[in-house]
Amino acid sequence: MTKLMIYGATGYTGRMAAEHAKAAGTPFVLAGRNEATLAKLAADLATEYRVFGLDSVDAIDDGLAGISVLLNCAGPFMRTADALMKKAICNGIHYLDTAAELDSYRLAEALNEDGKAAGVMLMPGGGGSVAMLGSLAGHAVSRVKHPRKIRIALHVAGGLSRGSAISAMENVTVETLARMGGELVAIAAEGIRKFDFGKGPVDCFPVTLPDLITIWRATGVPEVEAFVHVTGDGFPQGDLSLLPDGPSEEERLANRYQAAVEVIDADGRTVYSILNTVNGYTFTAMAAAEAGRRVLGGEFRPGFQTPAALFGNGFAQTIADTTIVDV
Repeated sequence: MTKLMIYGATGYTGRMAAEHAKAAGTPFVLAGRNEATLAKLAADLATEYRVFGLDSVDAIDDGLAGISVLLNCAGPFMRTADALMKKAICNGIHYLDTAAELDSYRLAEALNEDGKAAGVMLMPGGGGSVAMLGSLAGHAVSRVKHPRKIRIALHVAGGLSRGSAISAMENVTVETLARMGGELVAIAAEGIRKFDFGKGPVDCFPVTLPDLITIWRATGVPEVEAFVHVTGDGFPQGDLSLLPDGPSEEERLANRYQAAVEVIDADGRTVYSILNTVNGYTFTAMAAAEAGRRVLGGEFRPGFQTPAALFGNGFAQTIADTTIVDV
């Protein structure tokens, strides 16, 4: 059996990824903990489903039987990535997820050699900012001969999903990190820089994104800094469990994402590129489903991989109407 499993399929991103997988004709199986919600979604999409939690290794083994590629959409990933990534390696299943949490990427780094030995690919961030910013950074890096430093910024527009808000709250870190000399180091959190996403310069603040790991792995550039500019509702307050699943379709359509990157070469020359795309949640679901389809079709390399390194710097531009322009 050659099928993609979407674990956490009834969550906000998981549902959208499943809908895109269905539209693409990808053979897939829904999975998660809640049978009632899974059964309803499976009926809507006319596909099969499996119910299993992550507390029992036997249950995970049984649930993964006959699966070739696993797409984990069940966050917070600090609760799910460890068990699923390790069991994917044991069962010879390629692993992808939609994590925006640094720990999933550090785990993939730690399990890189195990994945290679088992012939299994580990790709945390098959969608989301990792696919988006990785493509943009790779594109800009290709414009210079000897890239030395990357500064990249993401414009986040609109509200957060309930899952994203909970994951963000549970993964709050007191350190802001950047990559310097090839190593992740703590930097001052107040180092605001201006980036132009196409409508004039705006303030962006430094942030610890998994792209500090993935962009470095894909490009080899020793210095990487990440920034974010947020417009919209900001971080929600109060009981996060009471939030709606996520932005409505209308809200997503009204709030596109942009990203900007500057790459500095060894001679001090700077190139600048801007990415414009659909709302981040829409992009994540579409990119993750497309990555799963391509891996299922045989596009993979064992060990820890990134979307841009595996599929090419043009990967983001295959998603919806994503564009990259050079300034």
